[in-house]
Amino acid sequence: MLMRRRDCCPTIHTRKAEMQEQTALTHAAHRTQIDTSSEVPDIDHILAGQLAVSSIAMYKRDVQAYVDYTAAKTLHWLEPQSLVAWRDSLATNSAMSPHTINRMIAAVKRIIRELASRELLAETVALKFDHVRGVKVKALKTRLKQHSRTRISPDDMRRLCEAPDTTTLIGARDAALLATLASSGIRASEAATLTLQAIQKRGTRGYVIMVCGKTDTEEREAHLSPEAKRLIDAWIQQRPVLSQYLFTSFTTRAAHPVPDPVSEVTVWKIVKRYAAACHLEHIKPHDFRRFVGTQLAAKDIRKAQKALGHTSIEVTARHYVLDELEVGLTDHLY
Repeated sequence: MLMRRRDCCPTIHTRKAEMQEQTALTHAAHRTQIDTSSEVPDIDHILAGQLAVSSIAMYKRDVQAYVDYTAAKTLHWLEPQSLVAWRDSLATNSAMSPHTINRMIAAVKRIIRELASRELLAETVALKFDHVRGVKVKALKTRLKQHSRTRISPDDMRRLCEAPDTTTLIGARDAALLATLASSGIRASEAATLTLQAIQKRGTRGYVIMVCGKTDTEEREAHLSPEAKRLIDAWIQQRPVLSQYLFTSFTTRAAHPVPDPVSEVTVWKIVKRYAAACHLEHIKPHDFRRFVGTQLAAKDIRKAQKALGHTSIEVTARHYVLDELEVGLTDHLY
């Protein structure tokens, strides 16, 4: 019996060794498949449940740009030095702002970390990627957009919102959209997907819009002015198609109304078109959001924070309050 037990031990150890070897080969096969592939991994699957769809789309574009660069330069995209070379190329051979370059670098590093967490990539490789730094903003400050944040005065906002011709269907829709952006401060992506049910009455004080933005975990309230509500009602009453969406599209050629919602790009085009008609340069949909933040912060910055749905008041103060220098403020200091 003792001899049999001794004979069994090598067999057991051999089977364990074979299983461990098979597991190692399986992991190695996965790694080899990733290492030799020139295609972007399934980022939709990797980031599922972690980011908004729009954010995932941006990750896919950034990572694909990196993989395309490495393929053109015959580099391995899972080599940290390849990321360094790409960063240097973007810094010297492109006109991108430093913030854009750093965002793209961060996107690649995020995907690398996710691959390592799934044991599809060695942890040591992911650590080396983490050590790759972005570019210095000060070194490329000449590339910073001069009009990334444009201040809109109340008078200019009034001109903008009254620019559409409300006697036409498209004008009625656009007037309602601009007034909604100007009074609510919601994002272009949120405005594009608004539904009729999103508008709710709050007692006798007015209306709010229920939105769930990219940083929200649940719906929040956004203001809606009586003027915006009146323009929305006028648009819906004239609209010849039924739809659950508030701001619907028109066909490109014949301009026939359809029940599909407008896209975020369409919201951008609408804002840019009327801004140009008013001779207001560099106006973007997000400047409407900053307009609301600036106007409310003049009374109480906490109200601005709540209206914009920010969890941090520092974000409101730093990025959404565009105060001008008060002339003469130091005239009587001495």
